[in-house]
Amino acid sequence: MISIKVPARICFFGDHQDYLGLPVIAGSINRYIELTAEPIDQKEFRLHLPDIQSERNIPLDSLEEVNSEDYLRTAMVVLEEKGFAFKKGYAITISGDIPVNAGLSSSSALTVAWIRFLINIQEKKVSVSDEEIGRWAYEAEVEFFDNPGGLMDQYTIAQQGLLYIDTQMGKTRPLLGSLGKLVVAESGISKQTLDVLKNARTYQEAAIANIISKHPSFQIKKSGIGDYELFKPLVAERYHNHWFATIHNFDITQKAKVLLEQIGNQAEALGELMNQHQHILEDKIGNTPDKMIAMMNEARKAGALGTKTIGSGGGGCMVAMVTEDKKNSVIEAFLAHGALDAYDVELTYPNQ
Repeated sequence: MISIKVPARICFFGDHQDYLGLPVIAGSINRYIELTAEPIDQKEFRLHLPDIQSERNIPLDSLEEVNSEDYLRTAMVVLEEKGFAFKKGYAITISGDIPVNAGLSSSSALTVAWIRFLINIQEKKVSVSDEEIGRWAYEAEVEFFDNPGGLMDQYTIAQQGLLYIDTQMGKTRPLLGSLGKLVVAESGISKQTLDVLKNARTYQEAAIANIISKHPSFQIKKSGIGDYELFKPLVAERYHNHWFATIHNFDITQKAKVLLEQIGNQAEALGELMNQHQHILEDKIGNTPDKMIAMMNEARKAGALGTKTIGSGGGGCMVAMVTEDKKNSVIEAFLAHGALDAYDVELTYPNQ
């Protein structure tokens, strides 16, 4: 029997930056999608999805139309284009404990698990790097449908650990520092992923385009905090908030990277940077419902060092950085103020 286990992910710094080619800091956590498979005589993939009480068959001897966001089929198309073939049928069960549509990237975890399965069943065994798997998952989820997202989810989940990701170059660097203890809270509010991403991306790219139209040599990746005021007069007023978010979130991510390159616990300083990041997401990107803002305020009152939304926003989960002695108080604060669930999580690392 084939057995594959793939983690969820959290973006800690750099939300709404990866599609601009700017860096992010993200990590994989111990919530999982699990896939098990056994060979069958029929030439099809027979899927059992108990978490959503669903069944699905994917025939192997004929191409079916690829529907919107059908990442299982797009992953097969991507791998077929790279020379992989699928000749033997399998009965497959996929389940997990990653909340769906909540910002922990359950869809990318599923895509990565599926690609690992497709590679595993090749008649001739091939050696594929985690970096390649992340890239192929990105192609299947984002590039295939021309979606507005970036590559952070797929790269983090495929490679695992706490990573600084250069999204422009597609390069990752492990970070050795510590975020301390982590708590995840599920708001119960469904995300509005594509709408939030599309608006944020459109407005940030428009702000940058306004500047480049007057200064063709301008490069956002080489910008600094002082460039916000310097170039603000060139940016249309309706894009001012997103121009602020672009520059200041980039600066926050760089500051967090410096702290996380140091071995040891820098949780207090990192928590303050996380709070600054969240205020920008609330006030400038506008991706955080009032109910979630209230929950995070209460979590900080209960002792959380830092809190933020997870994922594109509009709903979903939140993360809190906590100390061990405040962990339970923060969990109780989230639950008492409307969270569906709250629990501590840990980072996962390759070959654990």
